[in-house]
Formats: sequence, C-alpha cells, structure tokens
Amino acid sequence: MSAPRFMRAVRITGHGGPEVLESAEVAVPAPRAGEVLVQVGAVALNNTDLWTREGAYGRPGDPKAKSGWRGPIDFPRIQGADVAGRVVAVGTGVEGSLVGRRVVVDPAIYDTDGPDANPVGLMGSERDGGYAEYVAAPVERVHDVTESPLTDDQLAALPTAYGTALGMIERGRLRKGETALVSGASGGVGLALVQIARARGARVLAISSGTKIDAVREAGAHEVIDRAGDVAEQIRTAAPEGIDVALDVVAGELVGEGLPLLCEGGRWVIAGALGGYDVTFDVRRLYLHNAQVVGSSMHTPTHFDLLMDLARRAEVQPAVAATFPLDQAAQAQEELARREHVGKIVMHP
Repeated sequence: MSAPRFMRAVRITGHGGPEVLESAEVAVPAPRAGEVLVQVGAVALNNTDLWTREGAYGRPGDPKAKSGWRGPIDFPRIQGADVAGRVVAVGTGVEGSLVGRRVVVDPAIYDTDGPDANPVGLMGSERDGGYAEYVAAPVERVHDVTESPLTDDQLAALPTAYGTALGMIERGRLRKGETALVSGASGGVGLALVQIARARGARVLAISSGTKIDAVREAGAHEVIDRAGDVAEQIRTAAPEGIDVALDVVAGELVGEGLPLLCEGGRWVIAGALGGYDVTFDVRRLYLHNAQVVGSSMHTPTHFDLLMDLARRAEVQPAVAATFPLDQAAQAQEELARREHVGKIVMHP
C-alpha cells in the first residue's frame, strides 16, 4: 500500500468561531522512525474540538485566557483526536506486517513511557490530528482492531469519549454492586459512562432531560433523573442510601448540590465543566465523610488497552448520531455545539 504526496485536510488558523476552520491541500505526513501512517476511515468529533478551536481552556492563574488543551497552540493546526483507519506505511524500526491492519489511534500524548502515564497533550491540539485523509502516529499508540465487528464509525467514537469514561470509572474505583451517578448522560462521554458502568455491574442513575431520556435508558441506565426537575431530590428518592461514585462531566452547581448525597467514602469524579468551572461546596462534606473529589483527564495507556479489548469483543456499542463529509467540518462542529443529538458525530475524509 502507498500514499499520495498531498491530501485534503481541515485545520484551524487561530482561535475563534467556525470561520477559522479552513480546507487545505497539504503534504501527507511522512512517518518518522517509530511511527506509522494511517489512512483515516472515520474521525469523530468531541467537545475538545470546540474548546480547542475557541481557546476555551484557560491557563493557571488566568482562567479566561485563550488557550488550547494544555497551553498555546501552534497554528495552523489540523484538528481531530479520534481516528479509525488502516495502516498504509511505516517508519524505520516498525514491523511492516502492520501495513493493511485496521487500527484505532490513542490520541493522548503522555508524560512518561509507563503504563500509568498521564496525558499532557492531545492529537488535534498539541500535534496534527485526523481531520485529514492521513495522519501519522507513534506505533505504540496504534492499536490493531482488525478483528473487531464494530464499524469504523463506531471505532472512531471510542478514543476520547470512551477513553475518558473508562479513566473516570477506573480512577473512581467503581465496583460491582455500587451505585453510580452519571451527569450529562446523553453526550458522548455520558453514554459511554452509562454503558461501561452498567457492564461493570453497577446500578446506574443518569441525569438527562427531554427527548433524550429514552435513549439514555436504552443505553443501560437503571433510572434517569430529569434535569428539568429538582435533581437533588430525585437522586435522594432514587438512592436513599447515597451515591458511591459520581461520574460528572457537568460540574458547576451540581458539585455543591451533589456532594452531600455521597455515601461514606464516596467519590466524585470530574472530567468536564459543561455547567461551569467555578465551583463552591461545603468542604465539611468531604472530611467528615471520608469522601473524595477526583480530577480525571482522559485515560492512561493501561485504561486504553482495556478499552481496545472491549472494542475487539464489541462489548461496547457506540451510538453514531450523524455523519458528515470532511469538507463540512464547520457544519459538523455547529451540529455538535447545538447538543441536540444523542451519540457521536463522525466525519469521513
């Protein structure tokens, strides 16, 4: 297999609205030593795409500063963290037998080489990503899923959303028989949390609203809390003995309202701030009840290995809400920003 010299890509030229997304013809990346070149079959969208484009991550000491995921971004930057495709070329030091294999790319850039390393960068932010026909990636971040019955669209839906969900569940030490609360349950990470927590044998309470409630229940939630009502009171009724682990991508006022609902030794795991990053809570609810608030950013290499095992056995079934061609990246991001869908939005180069 071989690749052409040039490819179509969509990149951001700076922070801003959808207008900063531009289509371009650029050179196909040449895989360096220890890398492979992947022909992109599908690339999924994430909230990280929106926040990276907008520069919405802030910086330590300046939460409103324009910034990428972990700091300044080099522009232009090809977005797209979640890639499924096939290996078409390898760099020096990489086994040629990988060529032709169907793969998923772990988009994380880690702080060390160990199995429990933490992500400090992201494909599509700190390096070019999959809004393109081809993407280069380190061979140790490329996972062979040739035998998986999942489609390319479903596989592309896994890395960030399901990786983040699995990281939250692992860091929250969710065990069989415990009660888990999932916020933002109709989003990509939320649906992944519902599916994986249910598969772990937990009792799953999910927060959603409107027409999305049925889809969240179908994903595996035992009970759905209507976000339009009194959330705290509904949780008390559904789980009178308390929540063991909260899996939260919303934050905001929910943290202060929800911490008193944790049982003894409960864990509140936060991996997003859709409801606001400025949080206030009664710290006595932590130390008097041996509770924990845990920050969780994506996954470790060990978590991602577990996720790929689930993918090979099709033990998770990502929902794909819509597909777009690559040249409609701006429209796809606008659809994502409206948050009217359930599941993942995917683009095809």
